[in-house]
Amino acid sequence: MIVSGASGQFGMAAARMLLEQIPAEDLIVFSRSPDKLAEFAEAGASVRAGDFDDPTSLVGAMQGGEKLLLISTVRVGSRVEQHTAAVEAAKAAGVKHVVYTSLLGVRTPGNPSVEGFDHIATEKMIEASGLAFTHLRDSLYAEAVATAMAIPALAAGHKPENSGAGRVPIVSRDDCVATAVGVLTQDGHANTAVDVTGPEMWTLPDAMALVSEMAGKPIVVEPVDDEGMFRYFDSLGVARKASDVVPDGPIPWASEGMVTFGQSIREGFMDVESNDVERITGRKPRTLRSVMEQYRGAWPQ
Repeated sequence: MIVSGASGQFGMAAARMLLEQIPAEDLIVFSRSPDKLAEFAEAGASVRAGDFDDPTSLVGAMQGGEKLLLISTVRVGSRVEQHTAAVEAAKAAGVKHVVYTSLLGVRTPGNPSVEGFDHIATEKMIEASGLAFTHLRDSLYAEAVATAMAIPALAAGHKPENSGAGRVPIVSRDDCVATAVGVLTQDGHANTAVDVTGPEMWTLPDAMALVSEMAGKPIVVEPVDDEGMFRYFDSLGVARKASDVVPDGPIPWASEGMVTFGQSIREGFMDVESNDVERITGRKPRTLRSVMEQYRGAWPQ
């Protein structure tokens, strides 16, 4: 088993869970910051340096592995090139199966999410590679709702929102990780796509109402159109286009991704119900409330 980007939150959690299920000598972890992976070396796993922006480093990083957990990178607009380098290296290294973290609803025709375009291209590239594949189509993270959405909304007392009454099955990252590990360690998942969803359908205004209730503080959700959402992000100094994001700058993302993500929810592209998480992990996925309980200590008082 190979875990890419193992120094990130998803990768590290997946590697730790894999160590509970497979012998350490069967685990390969790599990162451009291998010094952050000392715990895995101490456990007996193989720790290697590998950088998606340096394709020459990747074949060696994956040598000897059969299944690769390819965790999507964050640079919208340039990550297809990174993912392609990883898959080409995996094939050269003898990897047989690529498990890729994609996005819910991404292959539904007409989905406007700019975030999704890279995932579509990556899924198609993996399918064309000749390697076995599993696409993990993760829904919106509950942890993002409980922190990146909740904290500024509580601090300001209001939140503009363009997703309307669209529903999304908000899912915990814990369940996304457990599903990925299940796919890696079980048979029967080759050449399939998995919808990785939470146990409840939410509108984002209702999710903010839950935050307000739990915090005992008001949040006024202000319905806006897509241009209004762009103007809100403009006021925060967020670049509109991924191509305008300053590398290693204070805001590493562009508003076009956020605005079109909200649009995709509003238009029903993430309204997907699935039991894939429970089917693969053997446990019910976490509720949004349980994740908010975990993070409420970080909320403004």
